[in-house]
Amino acid sequence: MSACAPTRATDPTRPERATQSHSPPPPHRRFRIDGADVSASVAVFLIALPLSLGIALATGAPLQAGLVAAAVGGLVAGRLGGSPLQVSGPAAGLTVVTADLIHRYGWRTTCAITVLAGVAQLGLGCLRVARGALAVSPAIVHGMLAGIGVTIAVAQLHIVLGGTPQSSVLANLRALPAQLGRVQPAAVVVSLLTLALLLLWPRIPGRAGQLLRRIPAALIAVTGATTAASLAGLRLPRVDLPSWSSHALAGLPQGPALGLATAVLTTTLVCSVQSLLGAVAVDKLAAARPGPTVRAGRSDLDRELLGQGAANIVSGTLGGLPVAGVAVRSSANVNAGAVSRNSTMLHGVLVVIAALLLVPLLQLIPLASLAALVMAVGIQMVSLHHIRTVTRHREVLVYAVTTLGVVVFGVLEGVLLGVAVAVAVSMHRLARTRITHDERDGVHHVRVRGQLTFLAVPRLSRALHLVPRGAHAVVELDGSFMDHAAYESLQDWRNTHTAQGGTVELTGRRTGLSTGGPDPGDDDRAAEPGTTPGTGEAAASVDCRCHPWTPWRNHQCEHPRPAPATAHPAPAAGHSRHQLARGITAFQHRTAPLVRGELARLAREGQRPSQLFLTCADSRLVTSMITASGPGDLFVVRNVGNLVPPPGEEGGDDSVAAALEYAVDVLKVRSVTVCGHSGCGAMQALLDAEPGRGRTPLERWLRNGLPSLERMADPERPWARLAGRAPADAVEQLCLTNVVQQLEHLRAHDSVARALREGRLELHGMYFHVGEAQAYLLTGAREEQMFGHVGVADVTS
Repeated sequence: MSACAPTRATDPTRPERATQSHSPPPPHRRFRIDGADVSASVAVFLIALPLSLGIALATGAPLQAGLVAAAVGGLVAGRLGGSPLQVSGPAAGLTVVTADLIHRYGWRTTCAITVLAGVAQLGLGCLRVARGALAVSPAIVHGMLAGIGVTIAVAQLHIVLGGTPQSSVLANLRALPAQLGRVQPAAVVVSLLTLALLLLWPRIPGRAGQLLRRIPAALIAVTGATTAASLAGLRLPRVDLPSWSSHALAGLPQGPALGLATAVLTTTLVCSVQSLLGAVAVDKLAAARPGPTVRAGRSDLDRELLGQGAANIVSGTLGGLPVAGVAVRSSANVNAGAVSRNSTMLHGVLVVIAALLLVPLLQLIPLASLAALVMAVGIQMVSLHHIRTVTRHREVLVYAVTTLGVVVFGVLEGVLLGVAVAVAVSMHRLARTRITHDERDGVHHVRVRGQLTFLAVPRLSRALHLVPRGAHAVVELDGSFMDHAAYESLQDWRNTHTAQGGTVELTGRRTGLSTGGPDPGDDDRAAEPGTTPGTGEAAASVDCRCHPWTPWRNHQCEHPRPAPATAHPAPAAGHSRHQLARGITAFQHRTAPLVRGELARLAREGQRPSQLFLTCADSRLVTSMITASGPGDLFVVRNVGNLVPPPGEEGGDDSVAAALEYAVDVLKVRSVTVCGHSGCGAMQALLDAEPGRGRTPLERWLRNGLPSLERMADPERPWARLAGRAPADAVEQLCLTNVVQQLEHLRAHDSVARALREGRLELHGMYFHVGEAQAYLLTGAREEQMFGHVGVADVTS
């Protein structure tokens, strides 16, 4: 989840502090670059330099073309693009496309194709169709990247072994046995040293490792391999940067018109999709990082498309590779603390300086080291996380077909194959409907799984006519769609069956069917054992609209409240027992078959939650609903007031500390969230409590909230605020302040402090307004706590 940048709100109930008067801004403001942008630009430059040379080597383009694309991506796309923190340049995802174009048409025509692709991107940006790229199935995008990664890795393997790659994956695979017979040991040694440094550098332990890891592993790997090769006097092919005066620029495109159009379309598609998806990912990274709110704001995708188009026009004209948003450099930019587009632009300036002044040093780099670096990038593009995700969403066929299509036929052909398979899978799911009939305890169950369309009407009719006259039937509709033909067929059968003395109960969805009386379709409950519709408890609750597993609709029920226990204890106990049994029955009947497979997997593998969620015991807070989580995702600790007693507190409670230690040290959760809520009874009790009272267990427990009261009363501390408005009252102000205070208590616990120092844990503050169903995330710095909105616009697929 991400939070938009909140606006400051004033609190009329709090005295204002003395501030300096605001004078009109001076007519000429001096240009300033934030220190965070300077350090981030250096980090990105150190990654971009070896990667740009390596990608140029992998495509077969002049090595200077990679430096041109990196500089243009930083300066042009960084200045004009709509994603201020995204870094553009030569991308590994474009390697296969560019290599194929160079092989077919030559370098100068490839540059012209890059220019035309930039013009096409400008046109798409003017048409404001950037959001349409997000409609592409993630399985297709991940499959495309995986196929490109396989192609890159196989091609670069030949250079790692001391040979020359072929023009296609299949040709490279066929030539691999012969290449293994003429391996160059020097190239293999340099490549293995590069891969070893690339793998081991981020894993240096200890405090020294924290400092050393700030230097990019790619730079260390290439520098270490280059130094070792120079000291050992190894004779290897090295980087060859000819004079800029002989650098080849774009020429007029030459070739068949249809082939050139296809090349422009492919380049435009890959550049645009990769850049737009990268911009969305950068927004998520920037919103999730701790510290001050990012000044740059969210990405404008249409403007980003325009910026990428302008960058490709300039890069192609100057003889550079195609430009797109690059995930590795963008994530490094965000993690290094960049706050504006100045970081991206400054990295482009550094690339220009390096290309002009560092040529002698760059020419010492062995090509085998660059090939090993790019091969590692290609292998990382085949992400196990993406494979698990598409498998969980039953899209592994789309992923596999796209990957194989890219590897065998090419990027555009592979993507088109993936789109075709995705459409076919969607149509199959829409048309595939399972209809079963069985009898249990005299009740006939007809279950429809899938979408109920006219294609399924004949099978539905056969199943319904298996129900005898006068019998009680339960029709379970598990799909989310029913067309008119299926609606009329089901309605006609139900009217006929009820007219013949039978009863019908429709479950699973509200159908809106009517038979002239109270609509049985409005009763979404499963048939309870031992009850007959129209009698007993079922008749008493005929107007109940509660559906099991959606208890937040309970407010629509008008169940009579049981009398006080002192007057009629038996009915009250019977009612609560019946309510419990009814819920368990509904779970076993409806939900258990749907979740049994997932729970069986969790039982085998054990719990692996990603976060610890510490919130109030208030019955209105449904943690899985608020966070859209499922079984196994959250390790939840609930108590009155979502309090975290400080460690070593006299009379404290060890249960919360034990849960923290278990979650952080044993379960290895990656984040801890403290969630307060509106209308908290514990905070109201804190405000109303008399000083010094502590006779009851509740009063003694609420003593852990006294630091929150003191924090709110301290005039030297800024108040926590909500985005766009001041807190409604003192209780809401205390609820917000309490979240901030409990986060400080968390940092005092040894297990949490140790995990924070090691960089494997994040702390988050959250506030949930029950009445508004609105979630807020703590997005401000420690000196100015601000809870920002989390809405639909912040959740990007």
